[in-house]
Amino acid sequence: MKKIFLSILLFVASLIASDIKIKDAYVRATPPGLPNSAAFMSIENHSMSLISLVDVKTAASAAAEIHTHDMKDGIMKMYQVPKVDIKSHDTTTLKPGGFHIMLLGLVKKPLKEGQTINLTLVFSNNQNIDITVPVKSVMSGMKMKHKKMHHH
Repeated sequence: MKKIFLSILLFVASLIASDIKIKDAYVRATPPGLPNSAAFMSIENHSMSLISLVDVKTAASAAAEIHTHDMKDGIMKMYQVPKVDIKSHDTTTLKPGGFHIMLLGLVKKPLKEGQTINLTLVFSNNQNIDITVPVKSVMSGMKMKHKKMHHH
């Protein structure tokens, strides 16, 4: 009986775990003396309902916050938001100039290209996803974007 219950529990857990997929995650490398960085990624929601990213945890920085940008009075301003929604069967991309994860007060300074950091993404469906994220130079991130652009 215990084996059947455990099998059912593992099956249900695997269904829940497959609801969210993280792709193309990276963290910006930092020059010496800069105590903050940002993480970017695509979050796919394969569930039947809206799921939100509500928190991020890491040992790499003193704090991790979800941020976005807005243009106010001709000035681009960045600010913290409580969550990022990922609609059912949709993808939300955390990217420069949009939603992103700020890493404030880096513990290991500076973040160098080739390193990795661990993040725990906390979602509104009580699911936590642990990911290992590569550190890339700002230029690497820009090259990635450039490759995806089509020139005519």
